[in-house]
Amino acid sequence: MTHAMLKGSNVPLEATTVRAVLRWTPGQGVPDVDASALLLGPDGRVRSDEDFVFYNQPRHPSGKVWRLGKKRITEGLTDTIQSDLAGVEPEVGRILLVASADGVSFDRVPALCIFLYDAAVADSEPLAHFEIKPETGAETALICGELYRRGEGWKFRALGEGYSNGLKGLATDFGISVDESESEPEQEEPHQPLPETTSQPLPPEQPTTVPPQAAYGYPQPASPQQPTYGYPQPTSQPAYGYPQPQPALAAPLDPGFRLPPQGPQFIGR
Repeated sequence: MTHAMLKGSNVPLEATTVRAVLRWTPGQGVPDVDASALLLGPDGRVRSDEDFVFYNQPRHPSGKVWRLGKKRITEGLTDTIQSDLAGVEPEVGRILLVASADGVSFDRVPALCIFLYDAAVADSEPLAHFEIKPETGAETALICGELYRRGEGWKFRALGEGYSNGLKGLATDFGISVDESESEPEQEEPHQPLPETTSQPLPPEQPTTVPPQAAYGYPQPASPQQPTYGYPQPTSQPAYGYPQPQPALAAPLDPGFRLPPQGPQFIGR
């Protein structure tokens, strides 16, 4: 028989291993919901951060409380926490069952409810069922209910208590340490002004035309200092391989002058 519970009511549990299933209806604009659990000591607070079972720490070190994870079923989406109540450490007097919506208010989460099952019985009917209705709708984290010791046994109480500062605010209230530096946004450094610049003199202008170059394979106009190779040079030096100009005679030649005979001379006896 399933107990339909109202806020603040409780029911005894005969099961030694209990599965708490959080369920909601997904849709357009509906945030993702996460289930988590906090194991509280005699003073109503966690003994250490290890007593917080959530998506980043899905199993308690004792191995008696763990998160099974999300599942899609015909009725919607679920996220589940399972507890082996018979093996929970004696110092733990309460186990809070928590839902968080990643900073989005629960007024956008339709048909939110929690079901308790006997995990030792397959396909069993729920032991208890609680429809969770946020008081203001602005809550971003909710304590759906709690498993708590009563004498030698355990009971479940329906709560539906909300927090507007999310899972971090809820966990901090029960003794979980939160590193505030991780949530502080980084400050941007101010822009530095550019240094002033002074004008520098421009370099001298370079010629914009290319000086004429000698054409290969053709006679080139020779400069006065550099003779052109292979042609008569207009210089005082004789050009090699050509008749040389003779210097002018100081006086005209005698008309009766004759050159002597050339070659060896043979004179008869």
